[in-house]
Amino acid sequence: MKIAIIGTGNLGCSIAKGLITTNAITTLYLTRRHLDAIAEFDGYKGVTLTTNNAEAVKNSDILIFAVQPSHFEDILVEIKPLLHENHVIISTITGFTIPKMEGIVGDDKFIIRAMPNTAIAVGKSMTCLCGNGNGENRIKLAEAIFNRLGTTIAIPEDLMQAATVVCASGIAFWMRLIRATTQAAIQLGFEAKEAQELAMHTCEGAANLLITNRDHPEQEIDKVTTQRGCTIEGLNEMEHKGLSSSLIQGMVTSFKKINSIKIDQL
Repeated sequence: MKIAIIGTGNLGCSIAKGLITTNAITTLYLTRRHLDAIAEFDGYKGVTLTTNNAEAVKNSDILIFAVQPSHFEDILVEIKPLLHENHVIISTITGFTIPKMEGIVGDDKFIIRAMPNTAIAVGKSMTCLCGNGNGENRIKLAEAIFNRLGTTIAIPEDLMQAATVVCASGIAFWMRLIRATTQAAIQLGFEAKEAQELAMHTCEGAANLLITNRDHPEQEIDKVTTQRGCTIEGLNEMEHKGLSSSLIQGMVTSFKKINSIKIDQL
């Protein structure tokens, strides 16, 4: 695949690492204003570093945009004359809708939105995808790219804001739960480093049980709880204190906030 990443910041670098380590590229162009920030990619076979977006577009078929939202429109205007019928545009820019992109480059282009999360840096991103009419014909291509960096799911565009809360903001929510578990383990007698190891890997194990067994969480909970046992007593106390309702309310609040932010504020 001939790929360009326009705007190789933190997210762009994570995508680039995944594409390079999984041998997904024929050529890879990485653009950034200051190339010293991406010097780690210099010397890789097939990888070109450049400050010139036009050069990257001309030499690539798949264009992954990972720029700041406030810069995206100007970049699309800049590269519009260079787009050909085979170009696939993949945007990772939060809040920048497909109709807005179509209004700039035309609705005849293959346009896809991708919403990964920061776990893409370790190949464990949950990435949500959607496309315009033509872009739907290239969703499988986007899946092939982002499945190398985790897991993908195709959703309607009107769910992308919600997906941002569940999957992108969700990383922070889960980190806070892991942190709370760590603090509890310290209070119960473990050293801080040990406590975090216990919390992290127990969380990973819980997720993998659901991924592997495809069970409902309550089915796995039932395997752990016994009559008058310590687990059910702890769960009930957490629910009395509002664990589930607090998490749900927090996510709904984040969703309301993201829908109130204008694109130039993101």
